[in-house]
Amino acid sequence: MTIKIDQKIIGLEVLNTSSASSSAEIIHMHEKVERPDMLVGATYKLKTPLSEHALYVTINDIVLNAGTTHELRRPFEVFINSKNMDHFQWIVALTRIVSAVFRKGGHVTFLVDELRSVFDPRGGYFKKGGKYMPSLVAEIGDVIEAHLRSIGMIESLMDPAREAQIEASRAAYAAKNPSGAVPPGNFPSSAALCNRCQTKAVVALDNCMTCLNCGDSKCG
Repeated sequence: MTIKIDQKIIGLEVLNTSSASSSAEIIHMHEKVERPDMLVGATYKLKTPLSEHALYVTINDIVLNAGTTHELRRPFEVFINSKNMDHFQWIVALTRIVSAVFRKGGHVTFLVDELRSVFDPRGGYFKKGGKYMPSLVAEIGDVIEAHLRSIGMIESLMDPAREAQIEASRAAYAAKNPSGAVPPGNFPSSAALCNRCQTKAVVALDNCMTCLNCGDSKCG
């Protein structure tokens, strides 16, 4: 098809199609992504009965494809600080390994299960809210899980119907025990341990032992 130009040409511009395509390229996390001068993150406080000093877990994230519809926030590094130096060596080793896995990219969520499966031979403990922790390492895994949920890397796997059932059970318990309201993460001091979620959240509800944390019930 012939196009007739009936105006004077006063300039030329070459369209760089390669730069246009590269600007739309979606960047995913991998080990060659360089650390920027500033990262965003969060610090979590862990106070366990194993030590009089708290641990502070800081997880910093990198933002990829900022300002686009493909913006991603991914964990980049982790630091753990405490006045208690008894665990210094293994804490430094753990943070370096976890940070290296973060920078590798991919499905780093497997770290949560790996850390939470570590058991202390001296025995575990119950953290605030009644959840049983088999070890300090397991609670660090719990913190990483909470952080990955907050940035959208782990979504709730619980069925919406089960979530509604749990909320109904909490409301029913609170109605029958006006002084026993159940805010999220806190359960009655008299609650028993749930064999399913390892949380002290099992109460008698309508003559049926029901967990207010995961919804497990002896009555089905």
